[in-house]
Amino acid sequence: MTAVFVEDGPDKGAIWHFGEPNKEQRALLAGAAWADLSHLAVVAVTGEDRLKWLHDLTTQHLLEFGVGIWTSALILDPQGHVEYQFALVDDATTTFIVLDPHFAQGLIAYLNKMRFMLKVEVRDASGEFAVLRAPGAANEVGGPFALVPRAELEDMKKAFGAHATQVGTWALDAERVAAGRPRHGIDTDAKAIPNELGFIHGAVHMNKGCYRGQETVAKVYNLGKPPRRLVMLHLDGHAVVMPPTGTPVMNGEVQVGFLGTVARHFELGPIALAIVKRNTPVDAELTVEGVAASQQIIVEA
Repeated sequence: MTAVFVEDGPDKGAIWHFGEPNKEQRALLAGAAWADLSHLAVVAVTGEDRLKWLHDLTTQHLLEFGVGIWTSALILDPQGHVEYQFALVDDATTTFIVLDPHFAQGLIAYLNKMRFMLKVEVRDASGEFAVLRAPGAANEVGGPFALVPRAELEDMKKAFGAHATQVGTWALDAERVAAGRPRHGIDTDAKAIPNELGFIHGAVHMNKGCYRGQETVAKVYNLGKPPRRLVMLHLDGHAVVMPPTGTPVMNGEVQVGFLGTVARHFELGPIALAIVKRNTPVDAELTVEGVAASQQIIVEA
């Protein structure tokens, strides 16, 4: 197999595919695939107050967070907009946060500002640990994942490779788009709130104490509707080159949203995530840079 690497974006340097992306997607769907995600950042939080502290700072309920259980969480700004999105796991002494590398230093700086007198320590552990997408059926956080010490990484890759097919980010993105899981910084903008993105009852726990931005989340959830919604677009497959992320989504002459992740799925064809205005008719004939697109609702209006 000849690996083709991602040349730019948050996955730069990761393997894009091995020349047969449809075969890789089938293996992923069957639970018989693994992927090297060692380009992702790992932040370690230690100290006896870590879970209560992260519970208070994030959208997730972490007071009784079990050892070895992966979950997802967000940190919002005071207006309820998404600032950070990550997966996390605890090993009884350390909570490990996994996120896109370009967000890591900002998150570390924010967490260190919020330590006050609590018994917590925060460090960049990307040089100590790496993440692999382990074999198995996809779950709600995009795993299963394996957090591996860097010194053991090559041995773990060989162990996975002996029983499963290695895949790249092409297959992972196609599975993620088909499942309707948005990725912050690609499928979101500075105005995005969790209610628009399908995070309620997932990365956002609705039965916990206060956290920054909660007022917006609760108000929209209880009293109104989000101004926009996440949809999956089925794109006309006749186009040789698909429009890039960020391209305006048009309803006639009116822009109603923007394009997020674009993927070529082995069964569904060209698909993409997009955020569109909530009042956009479901049967509207949308276009993206001249490419026809039909909507499939992910977040109900």
